[in-house]
Order: sequence, then C-alpha cells, then structure tokens
Amino acid sequence: MKIAYSPCPNDTFVFHAWSHGLVAGAPALEVTYADIDITNHWAIRGEGPDVLKISYAALPWVLERYALLPCGGALGRGCGPLVLTSGKLSDGGRLTDPAMLTGKRVAVPSERSTAYLLFRLWAAQQVPGEIGEIVIMPFHQIMPAVRDGLVDAGLVIHEARFTYPDYGLTLLADMGSWWESDTGLPIPLGAIIARRSLDAAALANWTRASVEYAWSHPEASQSYVMEHAQEMSPDVAQAHIELYVNSYTANLGESGYGAIESLLQRAAEEGLVPQFNPQLLRSF
Repeated sequence: MKIAYSPCPNDTFVFHAWSHGLVAGAPALEVTYADIDITNHWAIRGEGPDVLKISYAALPWVLERYALLPCGGALGRGCGPLVLTSGKLSDGGRLTDPAMLTGKRVAVPSERSTAYLLFRLWAAQQVPGEIGEIVIMPFHQIMPAVRDGLVDAGLVIHEARFTYPDYGLTLLADMGSWWESDTGLPIPLGAIIARRSLDAAALANWTRASVEYAWSHPEASQSYVMEHAQEMSPDVAQAHIELYVNSYTANLGESGYGAIESLLQRAAEEGLVPQFNPQLLRSF
C-alpha cells in the first residue's frame, strides 16, 4: 500500500511500526516522504498515494474523495503555530501590538494549511484593517527572512516553536493559545486521509496499532526518526514527538471532531475554504 507522510518526527514515530512490518495483519507500506504542502495539493488534485497526511485545512477540498481517519494525525493543545517578528518593522517602527501588522508583509508556509487558517481567523479579530502582503515560502526559510528584514513577520510551525530564540526573534502571538482561549477546543493540525474506495476502518485499526506500538516501544523508532529528522537534534526531535503525539493521535474523540468542525466552519464563513458537508468528517 502506498502512503505519503512528512519526514517530521511525529509522523515517523507514528508510522514506524507499520512501515517496518510490526503491525500484525497490516499490508506492507511503500512510503513517500513529502512536505504537507505537497500532499495537500496531491489530495486536492486526487493524485498521489491512496493514504496521505494532509493539513486539516485542506479537508473541505477533498472530503468527497477521501475519508478522514480518526487516528494518526496531529491535534492537541499547546502546539499551535506562532507569529514571530524581529521586534522591528521595515519602516523602523517597533512591533508591540498585533495592530502593527496592518499593511505589513507576513511570510506563511502555505495558504492551504491549518496554520494559515488560524492566522487569518486570529488576524480578523486582532488586526484592524488588512494584513499587507502574504508571502508564501518554505517553512525553514521563514525565520531567516524575518531576522533579515525581508518580511515584517512570519508564521512558523513544527520545531520552530523551540528554535526561534536562536534567530533572535520575538513571539508576537501564539495561534494555538488564542484558539484554545477563544474556543476551549484543541488545535487541529495534520490529518490522515484515505481514498473512500479503501477499507477506512481497517486502515484506522492498523494506524492505531502503529501508534500504540510506538508508545509501548519508544526506543524502537529512534533511529528511523533521526534518519529523517533533517539535522534536528535528538532533544528537539523528542520534544516534537511529545508535543504532537498524544491521545488525539490514537482517537480524535468528540472534542477532536468538534475542533475540526469549528475550525473549518469558521474558515468557510470567512471565505477561506469552500463550504462542505460536515457529515463527511465522520463517514465511517
């Protein structure tokens, strides 16, 4: 079976057991490692492997063709994207208030990401007027761009939560903290989806078994995780896993589904995603 997920530690930790033949009865996996922006576009075009890790923000475009699995993804608390600045603006002003983003250039990793939806929903509340230019760039280029003054602020994800002080950057806002205080719900980040022609219930069982194996044998996945960790230190990789792999990874549950529905319905009301049938989120 062909599957695509990112080389990030949370994904390699979750799928280590299945990809290494350690999940009883599960088919062998042929893994493609791809950034989530790539898998988002594959899913939207109906291309690529039958099972994909995508952003929850991309679900409204793909729900007719793909089922959401209730496990294997990234959803939690205290793990949201961050808006960072250098503490200064390109016009020489000091950034002390979200209102200072009005008319400014902000780098984001994708316009089809949960991070971007959270940022736009936050900005609609907190930034008067309009954000200036949205600049899309690979997430690993965003912090250097902010540091070097190429953009006024950057929306960052993944391990940047732990490393942004190394770039001398300042935290303007935590999108996850805002979302949790505004809704009381966890933060939906990455989803596992499968083509509706497949047995989604069986895929969910195998995925959950892989998660449970990872928790029961944490040392087993270490070399696999670090092999794909993109020069990340072991401590940062472990912090990444602890932040993004949690009870929601094993089972979305009612609060998980509620968070996904709330995010996507709000985004649809703002015109950021298409209208969608929420019943398709729980299709098996």
